[in-house]
Order: sequence, then C-alpha cells, then structure tokens
Amino acid sequence: MSEPETFALDVVEAAPLSPALAARLRQLTPARIALRRSGISLATGEVLEFQLAHGRARDAVHAPLQPAMLLAALRKFGGPEPILLHSAAPDRPTYLKRPDLGRKLNEASRKRLETLANEPCELAIVVADGLSALAVDRNANPLLAELLPLLKLTFPAMKLAPICVVEQGRVAIGDEIGNLLSASLVIVLIGERPGLSSPDSLGAYITWQPQPGRTTDAERNCISNIRAGGLSYAQAAARLMHYIREAREKRLTGVALKDPEELPMALDAAKQGEAK
Repeated sequence: MSEPETFALDVVEAAPLSPALAARLRQLTPARIALRRSGISLATGEVLEFQLAHGRARDAVHAPLQPAMLLAALRKFGGPEPILLHSAAPDRPTYLKRPDLGRKLNEASRKRLETLANEPCELAIVVADGLSALAVDRNANPLLAELLPLLKLTFPAMKLAPICVVEQGRVAIGDEIGNLLSASLVIVLIGERPGLSSPDSLGAYITWQPQPGRTTDAERNCISNIRAGGLSYAQAAARLMHYIREAREKRLTGVALKDPEELPMALDAAKQGEAK
C-alpha cells in the first residue's frame, strides 16, 4: 500500500500596518484599525474607547424621544400642524421586547388619524424614534430642511399630509399611518440600530401604497446612515427625490426600483431644479 500523499501548507502572517498607513485609513473610516496592543491584549486605552462606544450605543437605544422640541422645529417648516402619535407599545421596555407592538398605532392615535382622513394625499412623512431617538433628534430636521424645499420646487401641486411624529415606532407603523391618511406614498424617517461608531444614524424608508400587515420589506426602498459623519443631508434628499419620482411614475417601490446610477448626478439635478 502506498503512503498517503501529504501536502505542505505555507502559513503567511499578515504584516502589521505601518503607523503612517494606519493613520491614513483612520481618516477614511471610523472603524477600529490597527488597535494598539500591550503584549497579546489590547491596550487599556483601546478597551476603554470600546466600552465608551458600547455605552453610547446602549444609551441611544434606551434614550427617549424629545417630542416637544421636535414638534416645535417641524412647525417652522410651515404646512399643516404636525401630529404626535404613539405606537401600541406603552413604554420603552415593552417596545424593545415586543417589536410587533411598535408596528401599529395605539387606539387613541388611530382614532385621531381617522378624524383627519378627509381626502387622499400624495405623500405622508412619518418621523419615528426607532432604535435611536438620538438619530431623530440630530438628523430629522436637517434632512427635512433639504427635502421639503425640493419637494415644493419639483412637485408644487403635491398634497402633503401633516408630518406625523411617532413615539415607540417601528418602520412598518408607516403602513398604518399611510393607509389611514389614504397616502399614495409614505416616507418613514427612523433611528437605526446604533453601531459602535454611529449611535445617531438615521434611516429613510419609502413605500408606495402601504397596506398594514401585508406590505413586505421587499416593497420598500431604504436610505441608510444619514448623519453628519455619513450620508449628507443633501445627498439623502437627492436620493429621496429620485425614489419619489420613480415611485410616482412606476407606481411601486422596493426591489423593482433601482438606486440612482450616480449619486452626484442626482444631487446635481436636484441643485439645478432648485436654481430654476
């Protein structure tokens, strides 16, 4: 019997990053790169920075929304009086344990919207705390300050529903709100799950003719990481305008709609429209 064939494996250890290269990479990303070490362990400073980032992420999940400040800021945009709503989750602990309750309105909020649903509207904008009220507090108003003027210039006849602010809300709560307001299109601005480098990331979800309990995530388009250190407000507004145009033309959203080929082109188009 012949001897079994053996193979030699070459083990190649990655060379450590040079301090200069590590410094250059850190300028491009907040990710943890080339962390300092003490023997086989991370240096104390690196461990403390990680614990601080983790603590900020946890705080962002549990921090309450500041609805009075948010509503006051939204009133400055003009238009219909913004509406404060609440999901079926009565408090934050319940919201975190029962995602299903964050996807539907409580009875009082549902009845309030039913009294406002006089005639259909074209667009409903929902601002929900999600998993980071901090993201909403920091980013919702700057984004709307970019988006609303573009909407007015591009679609001057578009009927907008009152902006709805939702406490303890999930993305799908926009389906019920849009349905009650007979909105053709719903945009939900919501705090995203905090990361260790981004506890304040805002997401935007766009849905055509949402149906509570039936609309799936595949029927939405999402714009993520909207914040000062991520996707800029102007870029996010340009992407939203792209999806709004496409949704109105094709009467759908989701996987059937593609991202703009070049974001700078979409942004330039938005600026040109603003200049006219």
